[in-house]
Amino acid sequence: MNYKRPESVLVIVHTPHGQVLRLRRNSPPDFWQSVTGSLEEGEAPDAAAHRELLEETGIYAWPQSTGETRSYEILPEWRHRYAPDVTRNTEHVFVVEVAPNTEIRRDPREHAEYRWLDRDAAAKLASSPTDRDAILAHVPVSR
Repeated sequence: MNYKRPESVLVIVHTPHGQVLRLRRNSPPDFWQSVTGSLEEGEAPDAAAHRELLEETGIYAWPQSTGETRSYEILPEWRHRYAPDVTRNTEHVFVVEVAPNTEIRRDPREHAEYRWLDRDAAAKLASSPTDRDAILAHVPVSR
């Protein structure tokens, strides 16, 4: 079996006015997140951030690294994707600022819907604590 690499990117997509893109996963159905994804074999974090952003939103841009790396316990519902002895994931945090009218082309196989929310509402909706913390740390307050 090909197991996922326990290293991923988190890409916070926001506008200059502090609106944050939220994506609702198909499964679990109430899981709201930023752009995320595992690094592929031999892939660097910046390349993974660019690839995931394009795959999940249709946005062609190179997100900027915040320099932050976070570690978290992999949720039980996703642990089967990783080798049996793997329980933690390392996440590299990126941000990208886009124009307020940027078109989003979500991948319907992965995400059911998307929303633009102000920073605080986006952080409150985040299903992951690392996502919430990254939004609060790196997105400006709405003007």
